[in-house]
Amino acid sequence: MSTDPFAAEALALDTADPLAAHRDAFVDAETPLVYFDGNSLGRPPRATAQRLSDFVTAEWGGRLIRGWDESWMELPFAIGDRLGAIALGAAAGQTVIGDSTTVLLYKLLRAALAERSTAEPARVEIVVGRDDFPTDRYLVEGIAAERGARVVWVEVDTSRGVDAERLRAAVGPRTAVVLLSHVSYRSGYLADAETLTRIAHEAGALVLWDLCHSAGSVPVELDAWDVDLAVGCTYKYLNGGPGAPAFAYVAARHQTTLAQPIQGWMGAADVFAMGPEYRPADGMRRFLSGTPPVLAMLAMQDTLDLIEDAGVAAIRAKSVALTEFALRVSDGILSPLGVSLASPRDPAERGGHLTLSHPTMRAVTARLWRQDVIPDYRDPDGLRIGLAPLSTSFTETLTGLVAVAEAVRAES
Repeated sequence: MSTDPFAAEALALDTADPLAAHRDAFVDAETPLVYFDGNSLGRPPRATAQRLSDFVTAEWGGRLIRGWDESWMELPFAIGDRLGAIALGAAAGQTVIGDSTTVLLYKLLRAALAERSTAEPARVEIVVGRDDFPTDRYLVEGIAAERGARVVWVEVDTSRGVDAERLRAAVGPRTAVVLLSHVSYRSGYLADAETLTRIAHEAGALVLWDLCHSAGSVPVELDAWDVDLAVGCTYKYLNGGPGAPAFAYVAARHQTTLAQPIQGWMGAADVFAMGPEYRPADGMRRFLSGTPPVLAMLAMQDTLDLIEDAGVAAIRAKSVALTEFALRVSDGILSPLGVSLASPRDPAERGGHLTLSHPTMRAVTARLWRQDVIPDYRDPDGLRIGLAPLSTSFTETLTGLVAVAEAVRAES
C-alpha cells in the first residue's frame, strides 16, 4: 500500500497541531531520529541544561551547605505541590518528591496494609493485577510474605487490564489494599480510576494507584476520584531524566494514620534535633526517609512549565490523535504483514502508547535501534510505540511506522 495518503495526512495534522511549537523545546527533536520511547524515558527539555548549569554554579557552588536552609529542604514539597496542581488534580500538602518508584510503592503499600489489618484484623489480602509491572507484583509478593498477608491475583487479558467486573470479583471483607496501574505498562490500557477506586472503597479497602504511565500524559484527578494513595515516576512524560525520583501522593485524610516503614531522619518531626527516638513529622514530611535527591528533582520543573502552558486537556487530545493516526497507519501497512494490535482500540480505554504484536518483534526492535528508530520490546512479541504529545510529531510517527514495516519484512 502506498504511504502517500498517510504522508499528506501527517503533514496536515502537524500543520494544524496547536502543540507543534512545544516540540522545539526538546533537545534534538529536530533530528531524523524517530523516538518511540517517550513512555520509558522522555527527551530532555533544552531549558534543563541551563537550569542544571545554573544550579551547579550559583546554588551548589555559590551557596554550598547554606542551600539546605535557604530552599533545598522544601524542594520535595514545593515541586510535589506544583506537580499535584498541574498534572495530578491534587491540592497542596499531599504530594512529595522522594525515592524511587519501587521504594515509594513499598512504603505506601506496606503502610496501607498495616493500617487496614490493624483496624480490622480480618483484612489480610492485597489485590493486584496479574499483568501489572514486575516491580508492583514483586513488591506485593514480598510484603505479603513479610507481613503474613495473602495475595489475590486479578487475571487479565494482556492486551487490556483490570476493569470493574474483574475487580468486583476480587475484593471483599478480607481485602486490605488494592494496587492498580492507571495505564498498563504493556498494553496501554487506561483504567477507569474513579470507578475502580469506588469499588475498592465499597469493599472497605484502600487503593494505591501506580501512575507511572499516566502522569503528564492523561488527565488525573486524585482528589476528585477520592484516591487514597498514588505513586508515579518522573522520567517518562515528566522528562525528569534517567533515574529521576518518583512522587508519592497521600490523601490528607490518611496522613496521620499511616506509618511508613522506613523511618529515616528526614521524616522526623524535628529533623535536626537528632533525638534519641523517632517521632514522625506531620504532613507529607513523614513519608520521607533520607536526604532528598535535590539535583535529580530539578529537571522535571521545565516539563511542568510546558504542561502548565499547554494544558493537560490539550496534551490528552494530541495523545489520542497521535495513537489514532498510528493505528490507521498500522492497519494500512502493518496488518497486511501479520502485525496485530495488542492494545485497546477504543481511545477512551487507551493511554499514550500502544503495542503491536508479531513473532519477529524482538529482532525488529534490535534492527530498528541500529537505524535510529527507537521503540521498545515487551514480551510476548510486542513492539511498544510510546508517543509523547509534547515532543512527537505525526510525521515522525509515520516515518517510524514505515521503518517498522520494512523491518518486519526483513525479519520475516
